[in-house]
Amino acid sequence: MRTSRTMNIIVFLLVIVLLGIPTNVSAESPYRGYIYDNLDNTPASINGYLYADSIDGIGKEFGNLKAPEDLFIAPDDTIYIVDSGNNRVIHITQNQELIGIYGDKEGKGLLNTPKGVFVDTQGSVYVADTLNRRIALFDKSGQFVKEFTQPVSPLLGDKFVYSPSKLIVDKRGYLFVVSDGASQGLMQIRPDGQFAGFFGANHVNFSWTRVLVRLVASEEQKEQIASVRPPEFSNLYQDNEGFIYTSTLGVPINQIKRLSAVGVDTLNAYTDFRYGDLYMPISNGTELLDAFVDVSISNSGLISALDQTTGRVFQYDKLGNLLFIFGGIGQQDGLFKTPTSVAETTDGMIYVADRTRNRIDSFYTTPFGDLVHHASELYVEGKYDQAFGPWNEVLHLNANYDLANYVIGKTFFRKQQYGDAMTYFQLAKHKEGYSDALHEYRKVYVRDNFGTIMTVLIASIIFIRLLLMAYRKRWYTVFRSNKSI
Repeated sequence: MRTSRTMNIIVFLLVIVLLGIPTNVSAESPYRGYIYDNLDNTPASINGYLYADSIDGIGKEFGNLKAPEDLFIAPDDTIYIVDSGNNRVIHITQNQELIGIYGDKEGKGLLNTPKGVFVDTQGSVYVADTLNRRIALFDKSGQFVKEFTQPVSPLLGDKFVYSPSKLIVDKRGYLFVVSDGASQGLMQIRPDGQFAGFFGANHVNFSWTRVLVRLVASEEQKEQIASVRPPEFSNLYQDNEGFIYTSTLGVPINQIKRLSAVGVDTLNAYTDFRYGDLYMPISNGTELLDAFVDVSISNSGLISALDQTTGRVFQYDKLGNLLFIFGGIGQQDGLFKTPTSVAETTDGMIYVADRTRNRIDSFYTTPFGDLVHHASELYVEGKYDQAFGPWNEVLHLNANYDLANYVIGKTFFRKQQYGDAMTYFQLAKHKEGYSDALHEYRKVYVRDNFGTIMTVLIASIIFIRLLLMAYRKRWYTVFRSNKSI
């Protein structure tokens, strides 16, 4: 009997560890797992990602990293690192074995503070050679091939300063370039180096304050108002469907966008959505702005956005639902000083570059993270019935996970089980879902009980009429008796 009880305890502890429930190991994580619910509260949550290892080059063939600025992960999961302080791009395996180095010590291939890298399917390496004001192209072996300097076009004007910092290259060979200080949008450059126009520009948000000020402003003040520039992109990423995702600095909403082939945001269509933390740190009495410096998309469409202000990675599903938050500012492993780039391998490892700490930190998914990803993928694909079970498992491990309650409520709603749907929508604190379920529940209730309702209604009418008749008869009798007196 005692042996059986001991075995049960051992099995229970093993299940806890495997499911990722916080134990002494996960409690040592330097950051607290949390999530935002539908009332914008921050209940505790099981961590979806934990620190794994760091790449700093110490004792490695490629030497110490210095101010890494950008990451690119190839389809074979090898890693390209823009080692900006050393004016080079290094190519390594996940085991930190050197494959190649891009950037010569002299000549045309000499880089000057590069900030971005992109590698095409042929292995050609495009480097945003920022202070040399060009895109440098190297072949797979590391030989310099050509450069894309500032294109000549009347659309750019005389005062335009070409300062490429990030880029991607599409299947046609067109370059999409973030140029520091350019607020007109992403630069499109043809394979021959010609300028093809700006793409997907941000817009200045409408402001009643500016409208009112213009009514009383001087001409000089009106010119200043008219010179307000749209916010500029900080980074970009192209997913396996061809969509270009962008991150934007200095805006409180829609900091992450998914641009269609014509430059239209399809991620936040007709909505204003705030990414990142809803409650930012206060410095000198002023709330800090988030600074999304990079975005990465997994093969399944998960969006990982890096906020340099808080040092946190915010992960969303393809529909924009928040899944996990991890990282932070600090000195411990898994925290950052100045995070600059985020990238993900095909097996789900996430890498974050830190300019100040001169290293790259890697993070692995916990069993809870794997479970949420599996449930989310089924939900996003519209496989609600298959997603039902995994989301239930999520709730068993973390009752605070509102998205799980919402999806289960939505599944019950689709099955026309409106009473159950109301229960889960209420748990998810989702007012619209609850209201819709209640409306349908009432309709079904009336339909299923129509006969009973009509019987009660008719009986009630007859009963009231009989009461009225009795009352009138009694009143008439009393009235006649009083009159005879």
